[in-house]
Amino acid sequence: MKHMLNTLYITQPKSFLCKEGETVVVKQEEKKIVQIPIHTLGQIVCFGFEIVITPALMELCAEKGVGIAWLSDSGKFLGRVEGAIKGNVLLRRAQYRWAEDPVKSLGVAKCMVAAKINNSRINLLRFLRNQPNYEPQEKIRESIDQLARLLVDIERCSDMEHLRGIEGEAAGYYFGVFDHLIVQQKEAFRFVKRTKRPPLDRVNALLSFIYTLLLFDIRSALETVGLDPYVGFLHVDRPGRPSLALDLMEEFRAPFADRLVLSLINLRQIQREHFMMHETGEVELEKDARKNVIIAYQNRKKECIQHPFLGEKMEIGLVFHTQAQLLARHIRGDLSFYPAMIWK
Repeated sequence: MKHMLNTLYITQPKSFLCKEGETVVVKQEEKKIVQIPIHTLGQIVCFGFEIVITPALMELCAEKGVGIAWLSDSGKFLGRVEGAIKGNVLLRRAQYRWAEDPVKSLGVAKCMVAAKINNSRINLLRFLRNQPNYEPQEKIRESIDQLARLLVDIERCSDMEHLRGIEGEAAGYYFGVFDHLIVQQKEAFRFVKRTKRPPLDRVNALLSFIYTLLLFDIRSALETVGLDPYVGFLHVDRPGRPSLALDLMEEFRAPFADRLVLSLINLRQIQREHFMMHETGEVELEKDARKNVIIAYQNRKKECIQHPFLGEKMEIGLVFHTQAQLLARHIRGDLSFYPAMIWK
């Protein structure tokens, strides 16, 4: 039975990380803050530029397969250090052949997009169940119906560009009513449209930050099972872009990340004062708020659900790894289709 490995997030500037035996020690101003056994970690993610990691610890992380990633204060990916790749070369060769095969690529991508649209639709249906007397019901129901129509369209889809068009249309319907799902703190958390680089309001800043955390976990899961996170099926390959991680992430955006964003806002765990507004228009989570979001993210990963394909109860954090395994089995030929994650 695989156990969910932790991600160590370093958010405080001037943190000092070193090796002590088979453990990672984090210090602030010579004071030991935390000490964690290396075998419990999957990766270390550092925010900001003033974090020091000793060569001895980097060597230990490389030896144990623990990746170290650096992000800017706003969550922009800067770089990553990792040891020797341990992936199965036969699996990766098969993955590369599939990525070049338009029929096989389309088959996997259709499963992922269908799961994304279904999970977005489930989010909206769930909201209406919990808010039966909510005023904008008609608009939300209209989006639910349009998403159902697009699910049917996927079955008839014959090329990748058409599929990407369906995905984009679905995102338009879903995010077109996303503001209605925010029922508290409306003045501070108004959502008009999805903006990414940079996020231009508080909701988008929160979405982008949690998507960043999710992407790192998905990438780690793919690398663990031996797949190359940079060679995908749905997302176009670009230098430095983890296309396969972005592909697999589509199944988790609405039910995992978006629900977490809505909970943080509607339960008032994140508020107006937790954001910084820059002259450029960019909106960014402040450092202390970042820690609270990371804690909520980690707690969400520990919640248990029943996997719809395997019929087993597992922590959500393990579902990332399970989906990566199922994708690898499909590429190897052990499964006739890829069972994308359908949430309930």
